[in-house]
Amino acid sequence: MGKVGKGVKCSVSGCGEDAVRSVPAEEAAHAGLRVTATTGRCYLCKNHYKEMKKKTKKDRQVERWRMKP
Repeated sequence: MGKVGKGVKCSVSGCGEDAVRSVPAEEAAHAGLRVTATTGRCYLCKNHYKEMKKKTKKDRQVERWRMKP
């Protein structure tokens, strides 16, 4: 069982909701979220994870195109 399963809270400043996903801290910071952890993993609640996915959609699409043979 990981930290999310144990009930860790969201790493975004000012948010106290339970985390649902764990992502790299630099990826969350690149998306514009104010995370407390600057290295390693950060934990995001459902709303902040959705916000991060929306902000990084174009970057992920370009990365998929780049990886195509």
